Amino acid sequence: MISKSNASIQERRLAATPRGVGVMCNFYVEQAENATLRDVEGREVIDFAAGIAVLNTGHRHPDVVRAIQAQLERFTHTAFQIVPYESVVTLAERINALAPIDGPAKTAFFTTGAEAVENAIKIARASTGRAAVIAFGGGFHGRTMMGMALTGKVAPYKLGFGPFPGDVYHVPFPSELQNVSAKESLDAIDMLFKTDVDPQRVAAIILEPVQGEGGFNVAPPELMRGLRALCDKHGIVFIADEVQSGFARTGKLFAMEHYDVKPDLITMAKSLAGGMPLSGVVGRADIMDAPAPGGLGGTYAGNPLAVAAALAVLDVIEREKLCERARQLGERLTGLFDGLRNRHAFIAQIRSLGSMVAVEFRDPKTGAPDAARLQKVQKKALDEGLLLLSCGMYGNAIRFLYPLTIPDELFTKALGIIERALQD
Repeated sequence: MISKSNASIQERRLAATPRGVGVMCNFYVEQAENATLRDVEGREVIDFAAGIAVLNTGHRHPDVVRAIQAQLERFTHTAFQIVPYESVVTLAERINALAPIDGPAKTAFFTTGAEAVENAIKIARASTGRAAVIAFGGGFHGRTMMGMALTGKVAPYKLGFGPFPGDVYHVPFPSELQNVSAKESLDAIDMLFKTDVDPQRVAAIILEPVQGEGGFNVAPPELMRGLRALCDKHGIVFIADEVQSGFARTGKLFAMEHYDVKPDLITMAKSLAGGMPLSGVVGRADIMDAPAPGGLGGTYAGNPLAVAAALAVLDVIEREKLCERARQLGERLTGLFDGLRNRHAFIAQIRSLGSMVAVEFRDPKTGAPDAARLQKVQKKALDEGLLLLSCGMYGNAIRFLYPLTIPDELFTKALGIIERALQD
């Protein structure tokens, strides 16, 4: 057998793939199990990235593996819009019953999160006959052209790729550290209606209940109530982008369940199918039915292997009580940081909803974002075998995205690594 090394594969990658596909780690995975990665040289790493929030049920959950294997024995592809199959109907029925949507709901499946967002905008435009969309600064909605237009962060997502689709407007997202209140965000929308776009031309307002790439900023309840009222007043479709926050991460199946208002459409992907590529839009049946037949779909949309995995994921979340588990693990993690704040003045803020947790670093003297310190902590943690991700407009926050199935002893070990990595 030819031995492999991370260095040799890295050399091949640099020669064979473009630099635009940014790669964080310089090691290459060979095997993964639950919350542990093993690279081609045999080194083990605790995975607190989970494929960017994709693996709430962990790497290779046995139930998900069995579901995929069983489907693999039956068929792998027909294109649902050519020859349909029952599993898509079953999954749609389950999501329709679970999603926080008022009245009858319907679900359409796609492949990626960006596809879900693009189709949500299409559905909103078809339903309203309008074009304009309002999004938020710091939001992330994908790397497609419309996804980039909606995304409220230039570097690295938009650099060199414009012009983008028009009729997209951004307002500030509430942030205590940025001194932006929910009222000021809502006032900014009112100002948009006076200066830039007639509300009767606005098809949709889209936001993440908890911003992902933007820094795990949690939308205040008063923002959600205000947006619901604005949408009702002007006939605007309210879209919750739950691509990153969905499927038990926040302590609820959907983050919107934390609020006392409901959106019209919800986008989903990432942890829906336990690592398989599957996304979807669930929403009010009357809105979902607006596009004409053939207006929605995709060759790989609702792939049967991915749908089988998603059905297993929903079973695992329910049987293993992963919503409750998310709350428990999140409390342990935030409890650690609450205790460390007195020792480390650079910990500026701890933001959390269930196990969607981020910690922001700022220079204690100037208050400036401290991305350099984050990178040092990230490196020290990885040196000890813990993979951490950054986020935020300035890249100065750590986000924690461990599988919710992580064993207690491994989680405890990871917390010890974090505590040591924070030491100067």
